[in-house]
Amino acid sequence: MLFSNLYKTSLLTAFSLIMLLASCKTNRYAATEKIYKDKAKGFAEIIGTVPPAGQLYDSLNPTNQQWIGSVNFGIRKPNFVVIHHTGQDSLAKTIKTFFSTKAGTSAHYVIGRDGKVVHMVNDYLRANHAGVSKWGKDTDLNSSSIGIELDNNGLTDPWPDAQINSLLKLLVTLKKTYNIPTANFIGHADIAPGRKNDPKNFPWKRLADKGFGFWYDEVLKNPPADFDTEKALKYIGYNTANLPAAIEAFKIHFIQSDITKTLTPVDVLVLYNLYTKY
Repeated sequence: MLFSNLYKTSLLTAFSLIMLLASCKTNRYAATEKIYKDKAKGFAEIIGTVPPAGQLYDSLNPTNQQWIGSVNFGIRKPNFVVIHHTGQDSLAKTIKTFFSTKAGTSAHYVIGRDGKVVHMVNDYLRANHAGVSKWGKDTDLNSSSIGIELDNNGLTDPWPDAQINSLLKLLVTLKKTYNIPTANFIGHADIAPGRKNDPKNFPWKRLADKGFGFWYDEVLKNPPADFDTEKALKYIGYNTANLPAAIEAFKIHFIQSDITKTLTPVDVLVLYNLYTKY
């Protein structure tokens, strides 16, 4: 009887250990998820505070301000999608980086080489992926865009079909959900000329063929004699404060075989063709 009880106890202990290990394995990110939920709850409390805390425009005469909540309002609606390469060697390393408060970076989505999609920040929240950036008149792309990181070291890695196929499926959903304009699917290099160069050697044409961004036509027409290349780059969205850097960013996206900081005659043909699409 004693042996039987000991046997049962051993079985229960072993079973409990197995369940504990399984729980740890399936909830390996439980700690960080709790931090995410706590931060989201904190933001919800700030938004829900009536009247909004600390929003007095006249601290010397606070009675000269009244709060009357309107019924017509909404939450952040992303208007751009910014695509990056991670510059790291694995999906796991990128996820670890996005857990680091010291690094302070994040993205809404990370897509692995095998096509696995990891959603890390709610689309309606602001992720820290764009940094100091500008596109057109928008100087805070973090607040207006969805950031997608693709697991790629930015050096020798190819772009696997599984990864690009998953990206295209995700973009279909994002474009439909938020009514994002075709022109507003861009790269990190586009919005941060001279500071960032990602994603490099990326299949932008494949995305454009599906309605995510523009690409130039096979037949290119000569621009008019007074065609201003700097104004054209600016019209598309590039920050031309550093013109050579803007040219480089344009060529990282659309030329790729040559990313020098000067426009060749062929580059000008491409630029003019794209300019007419915006």
